[in-house]
Amino acid sequence: MHWGIGFASSRSCVVDLSRNQSISFGLWAASEEPYTFYGDIIAFPLQDYGGIMAGLGSDSWWKKTLYLTGGALLAAAAYLLHELLAIRKEQEVDSKDAIILHQFSRPNNGVPSLSPFCLKMETYLRMADLPYQNYFDGKLSPQGKMPWIEYNQEKVSGTEFIIDFLEEKLGVNLNKNLGPHERAVSRAVTKMVEEHFYWTLAYCQWVDNLHETQKMLSLSGPFSDLLKWILCHLTKGIVKREMYGHGIGRFSEEEIYMLMEKDMRSLAGLLGDKKYIMGPKFSTLDATVFGHLAQAMWTLPGTRPERLIKGELINLAMYCERIRRKFWPEWHHDDDNTIYESEESSEGSKTHTPLPDFSFYSRTETFDDEGAENSISRTPDTDFTGHSLFDSDVDMDDYTDHEQCK
Repeated sequence: MHWGIGFASSRSCVVDLSRNQSISFGLWAASEEPYTFYGDIIAFPLQDYGGIMAGLGSDSWWKKTLYLTGGALLAAAAYLLHELLAIRKEQEVDSKDAIILHQFSRPNNGVPSLSPFCLKMETYLRMADLPYQNYFDGKLSPQGKMPWIEYNQEKVSGTEFIIDFLEEKLGVNLNKNLGPHERAVSRAVTKMVEEHFYWTLAYCQWVDNLHETQKMLSLSGPFSDLLKWILCHLTKGIVKREMYGHGIGRFSEEEIYMLMEKDMRSLAGLLGDKKYIMGPKFSTLDATVFGHLAQAMWTLPGTRPERLIKGELINLAMYCERIRRKFWPEWHHDDDNTIYESEESSEGSKTHTPLPDFSFYSRTETFDDEGAENSISRTPDTDFTGHSLFDSDVDMDDYTDHEQCK
């Protein structure tokens, strides 16, 4: 018997593929708020197949070619959907006394994630020195969000709620050194970054710089390039629609970049020559800010935010570099000695080392806090010892910052 296939859907976003079973696939805009298609790929018998094919005998050659081409395209579409949806078997996750972090797959440019929120969450876990296990299964939380965690069979989504949950369950607190005023400032800056600056980054990443973002996606298979193109353009449409609903998408491209620049200048002014945003010790805010600034620093080559952060707002670039070296020891760059490339740098000389895929991670190093009594004079491009932050031998592990979260 011969079969045809079709797609049935009653709403937009994540597709369900049915053949004795169904699965879901999420499309995202690198945010905590993925948007999903729901529907079914259905198979149906061609009852009159014999009659149709018999009729081809009297058709002209171009009609026969059209029929055969259509059948080939149908088969190719089915294969592409199979690859795109990446059917996986459901696995029981043993989360007893273990933090299971669900997030998007690693990109192929050496950066941990193209999602500011996924990078924020994983950086927070490292800052708090909490052992965790990554699951790059693409499975969304019950609320349709990414990232999310499982701990002792409890599922929590939304980075703010995840952090509150971990503080309550495990007693960690990266903000214990902050006073009431500093906590208020920290929350205000967090909302500026996540509710405003994020959307300007998303525009640059998934609309204006889509071609470069497409290169960074990690997909394999004979049709990987086509799958990347499909995914990127679907995400582009979602981002533009959501930005319009937010309000920021109603402005021109130049106005969006002006808003981005204002946010970046505000962060640079708040950081100044301090080691971290709120002072000599890191806090939850630093995980948030780093997760977003890292996108401008390492995932948007040749764009206005990259030129700004590596040029005029150099203190933000050094801030990102400090956090990368401190909490991501396996995240290497071939140009670590000179992280700021000159305009004469050739495109062919830029290579990336893939980030090792550690399914389980725990930081065991200890770091010494920079004492408040430290009176050594320093400039924005030096650390507390006077070493230049451009030097490759800067030892960022001379602090015991992890004590603050115990």
